[in-house]
Amino acid sequence: MAESSYDLRVVGVVEETADAHSVSFAPPAGVDFSYRPGQFLTLAVPSDQTGVAARCYSLSSSPHDGGPLTVTVKRTVDGYASNWICDHLREGSTIRSLPPSGIFTPASLDADLLLFAGGSGITPVMSITRTALAEGSGRIVLLYANRDERSVIFSRELSELAAAHPARLVVVHWLESVQGLPTQDQLRAFAEPFATHDAFVCGPAPFMKLTVAALKELGFPRERRHQEKFVSLGGNPFGDLDASPEEQAEAEHEIEEAEGEEPTDEPATASGEGATHLEVELDGQTYAYDDWAPGTKLLEHLEAKGVRAPYSCREGECSACAVRLLEGEVKMLHNDVLDDDDLADGIRLGCQSVPVTDVVRVTYS
Repeated sequence: MAESSYDLRVVGVVEETADAHSVSFAPPAGVDFSYRPGQFLTLAVPSDQTGVAARCYSLSSSPHDGGPLTVTVKRTVDGYASNWICDHLREGSTIRSLPPSGIFTPASLDADLLLFAGGSGITPVMSITRTALAEGSGRIVLLYANRDERSVIFSRELSELAAAHPARLVVVHWLESVQGLPTQDQLRAFAEPFATHDAFVCGPAPFMKLTVAALKELGFPRERRHQEKFVSLGGNPFGDLDASPEEQAEAEHEIEEAEGEEPTDEPATASGEGATHLEVELDGQTYAYDDWAPGTKLLEHLEAKGVRAPYSCREGECSACAVRLLEGEVKMLHNDVLDDDDLADGIRLGCQSVPVTDVVRVTYS
């Protein structure tokens, strides 16, 4: 069992719509499962084929009220994990989870927020909305796109929140059955009056692509433009005992391929010149080491030093371990989640980054 995975007990299940369930959990006594709005849990869904299907689900609950951790899961066609959760988890059930992770969270709850959600993308957006209204002072504008009225998750609560905070929250519903799919021009026109807000986008890939393109047209800088992207995790972050022989063999094959990569035409790196000096800012502390070895991933080096750095998938398929480069450069062995804008902004995945330069400084903030 992975050291930082825990059994969560289901304390409630709510059917939000015909195909979306909110599942609430209680962590083990004495375990700190504090989280920030917009973060997610990585759940270990049992699988006959692979032993474990690791999936990331955003928390829809708010940390401000001390209530249970709640994820909202929408069934997807051919989605094994989402259907298993909706069909099998009941009050009293247990499921393994990693602690909350993710960087899709406001730097300040007092900032003005422009939120875009499509379908089940409302989940982290709901956590942000609930928390910002309770603890912050900024104004919030939310555009929520769905197929039809029956597909709207949290419909009643969104109406109640807007009525309770008329000066701070505006909710606009976009229904494909009525208005058709939104275009980039329409999204740009909607966002234009709120060009000074911090924007957060979560939903289906085509929706996010159009929305981010509209925000770029309006000149939203990278530091005020955030999007949450999830992919099905191919690895198993819960420990080798849960992996099927086929899955373990595949993981070993991937390691062998990474270690046997052909030389590239990149500039001379630390790989042939000894260890790298590393400085890491994490949770208000700075860690410094002079022995980051060539070929060793940043996350693995920190774990060897006893530093509890955040992670989830360990496969470069989520953003839980993301760091921002302050100095130097690293090479990522695998990346399925960061786009060109992220890379240009200095964001790298700690679980896949090996040193390139003799000095590297990063921050997890």
